[in-house]
Parts: sequence; structure tokens; C-alpha cells
Amino acid sequence: MNQTRMQRLQSQRKKKRNTWKLVAFRTLLFSILAVTASGVYLLINEFTRDFSSSPQQPSGQPNEEVPPQPEPRINLTFLGDVMVSGNVEKTLLEKGFDYPYSYVRQMLHADDYTIANLETPVTSRGTPHADKAFVYKSPPEALPAMKEAGIDAVNLANNHSMDQGVEGLLDTFSALEANQIQYVGAGRDMDQAYAPVYVEKNGIRLAVLGFSRVIPEVSWYAGKNKPGVAATYDPARAVQAIREADANADVVVVIAHWGEERKDFPVEHQKTLAKAYLEAGADLIVGGHPHVVQGLENIDGKWVVYSLGNFVFTRSTEPKTWESMVVTASCTKAGDCDLRVLPFYTELARPVPMQEAEGAALLKRIESISANATILPDGTVQKSSALRTNEENNPLPPDTD
Repeated sequence: MNQTRMQRLQSQRKKKRNTWKLVAFRTLLFSILAVTASGVYLLINEFTRDFSSSPQQPSGQPNEEVPPQPEPRINLTFLGDVMVSGNVEKTLLEKGFDYPYSYVRQMLHADDYTIANLETPVTSRGTPHADKAFVYKSPPEALPAMKEAGIDAVNLANNHSMDQGVEGLLDTFSALEANQIQYVGAGRDMDQAYAPVYVEKNGIRLAVLGFSRVIPEVSWYAGKNKPGVAATYDPARAVQAIREADANADVVVVIAHWGEERKDFPVEHQKTLAKAYLEAGADLIVGGHPHVVQGLENIDGKWVVYSLGNFVFTRSTEPKTWESMVVTASCTKAGDCDLRVLPFYTELARPVPMQEAEGAALLKRIESISANATILPDGTVQKSSALRTNEENNPLPPDTD
């Protein structure tokens, strides 16, 4: 039977309604499935992240702790008196200016900073001091080998820096600067003479200063617009400089030129100055001038090395002047320093490590003239619980060089 036009239209509308219902149903179903899948994904992802962030240990094994990082330290090396004059210069002109450092070069390159006492002007000019028994003058050609050996800084606060007058001292500054060797203890004026050298290594800021209690005459003193040496007969200016350095550095080291020649024990002014320097903020004091080794002392947790002895020097007739020590210091950011003493024998123009037996004997002797210090067989220095004080010994015979 044939459908009327109206019936056909109604049939078409019904088909369209059914089609739209089907589309709507499929869309709703897809949306539900999508939301469900997203929820499952997020749940799985969160679970996996939580699981992976938790430390996983093999069954039956304890948790492993991460070892603490070692405390940062700055490693320093201190050398005694160095000069290249007289018989030393003659020897080095024959053997080479690098000859003195053949046994120590590797050690000096392994540390962070090396400091020596330069007991001479470095110049080819100058006017020799007229009233001194020993007047030194070292050639500028010696400095490149010193720098190459690993010496980073020198102390000029001593009784020989102006052996060739102001001209010789100014030449010394220029020669050191040309070879990138820093210096303390003398300057073109008072401010520079008392100023520290600052160095930063391993995140630790070091300040080094130099002062002398042994100066031939007042004319050597640095002054306003006057070149000279940082004198410390009156310690006020040195104490002020140490305090300022302490406010700007983590570790403060003072190089002190003091004492009396050829005495095994510190004299009274060494002890007085040491206490003043430490109270002002010094963390470590290393001394020279006696040309023999003197002992060590621990004062309120800080170390004083009273005299290192000679290092690169002429040859005396007195055997005790042939003994020397190199001191290494490993210092923390808090200014606490661990020391080690290395025994050396000073030949003409060259320090040589001592043989085991001789070295052990020297370490024992240094311990015997030290206060509140024990020196282990490997040279490690420890604060001693035993109450032992250093007392003056009879002076050795005068120098005949």
C-alpha cells in the first residue's frame, strides 16, 4: 500500500531522531570512557611516583647512609730563611738557580700556598749598609726559579731587607711583583708595610701579615710616604692590622721575625708578642730569625712556631744551624690549624730531607723544647696534656760566617 506524503515525512523525521539519539549516546559513552581512563592514568602515575621516590633496599640489607663531605681546608707550607748571596750565589751560578728546590718542588706544588722568609734585598743596585757584620744582596735572576718551585709569598719584615738601602728595597718590590710573588712585612709606605695579603682557596679566605722585632735602626721603619719595614717593637700598629685582617678573613697567619740568634728557646718578647697577636685574632704564628729551630707552643688552641731555622742559606760552623724544619698547616674555615713538622738538613744553598734516624732525633729535640706539644713519628703535632713549659737555654756561640 502506497504511503501518503505525510506518512513519508513522519517516517523520515523518526529516522533522524533515532540517528541523533545514537550519536548522543555514543558521545556520552566516549566521554565516560575518556574520564575513566584519565582517572586510572593519574592514579597509576601517582602510585608509581610515590613508589619510585621511596628508597628501595634489597631484602635484609640496612639502609646505606650517604657519607658526610669532608670539611674544606686550606693547606699551607712555611719555609725558613732564604737568601741568594755570597757563597750561596756562587753555588747557584754553577748549579743553577733551581738547585735549592730539587727536594721540595713537588711538595710545594701540592699545597695551596707557600710562604718563605726572604732574608735579603733582591737588586743589582743599592748602597750596602755600613754598620752591619753581614750585608746581603741577591740577584733578581734568582726569582723565576723561586716562583717556579712553588713559593707564592715571602716575608720582608726582617733585619736584612734594607741591607742595600731604600733603593734596594724598592728594587725588591719591583722584582717580586714582576715574578708574581706576593710579599708582606715591608712596603712603599706604612700602610702597605702593615697590610695583609689576602688569598682565597677552597672557599676559605686567608690573610698573611709580617712584622719584625729585629731591625738594625729606626730609619728602616716604614712611615707615612716612607718605604720601610713593618716594625713591632711597639705592637700597637701590628695588633690593629691583625684585628682588621681578622674581620675580613677566615684564617689569619702572622710571620714574625723575632728572638735572639742561636737560642733554642724563645725569649720574653717572643712570648709577649705571640700572646698579643693571638688575642688580636691571629690563628697561627710562624717565626724566624734565630737561625736555629725553636719549639712550638699551643696557646688557647692556637699554634705558635717560634723559629723554623734556615732554609736556603749559607753554611755556618755551628751544627745546630744546619737543622731546619718545614711546617705544613691544614686550616679550617674556623681558623683551626693542624700542623706537621718535616725535618730538613740545610746544605750550602740547598735543603735536603733528613734520613729517618736523624729526622726522628730532630723531631724529638723539637718536642723537648716545645710547650704543650707532642710530635708524632710522622711529624704530626698534637696538643699535649702534659704540662711542659719552654725555658731558656744557654745561647750557642756567635756566628763566625
